[in-house]
Amino acid sequence: MTTPLPDIVEEARRVVAAAAERSVTVRLVGGLAVRLRATEPMPPALARDYKDIDLVTLKGKGKDVAALLTDAGYEPHKQFNAMHGHERLLFHDLANSRQLDVFVGAFRMCHEIPVTQRIALDPVAVPLAELLLTKLQVVQLNEKDQRDIVALLYDHDVAESDGDTVNGAEVARLCAEDWGLWRTTRGTLETVRAGVGAYELPDGGRERVLARIDLLEAAIERAPKSRSWRMRDRIGDRKQWYVDPEEVGG
Repeated sequence: MTTPLPDIVEEARRVVAAAAERSVTVRLVGGLAVRLRATEPMPPALARDYKDIDLVTLKGKGKDVAALLTDAGYEPHKQFNAMHGHERLLFHDLANSRQLDVFVGAFRMCHEIPVTQRIALDPVAVPLAELLLTKLQVVQLNEKDQRDIVALLYDHDVAESDGDTVNGAEVARLCAEDWGLWRTTRGTLETVRAGVGAYELPDGGRERVLARIDLLEAAIERAPKSRSWRMRDRIGDRKQWYVDPEEVGG
């Protein structure tokens, strides 16, 4: 099949399956990754529409992914890809008016998350710890990202292991290496803590999310901080600690 499917969830599954068949390493990030990693039905209050598909691939594999997506019915954004293809690729599903982004080597927005270091842990999406950090790293948190964070923490426990749990030790390790990521992550967790009451969750759902926020914050605070983290901590908020991500249209 060389035409993208109208159902974006099924289309995400199709693209990942096609990549696996051709031994091209790609994994989902973004809201669709949250949806496809769910272990139980998502409460209606946390459900949302998905407009785009976001993928990650390994450094140096952009050309393989571009060939895969072209064969799968996507139109490349030639100018953007020529300029930025070493770290990001952009494609369009013209039939369904959708965009597909590919992050190459790492996820880069407000902060850089090394999502490809442990990419082999799951066949569909990046590990839950890294997936959560791609949402927590948003400085100007919007409602859809907050909803995805709540959905992740509602559905997945926080532990020191991977699989169907968020590896809190890995979240803490990455924050301990990057003061800016630590600063934004802590702020985003507090925003989510204050906003979780806006979602009508099943009995005990709000308390479940808050308890998992507590576990994450405790893990982040007790993780030994790197020398570069401690040096940057001396400067604090006097210097901007994040990148303003560019909005890419097309």
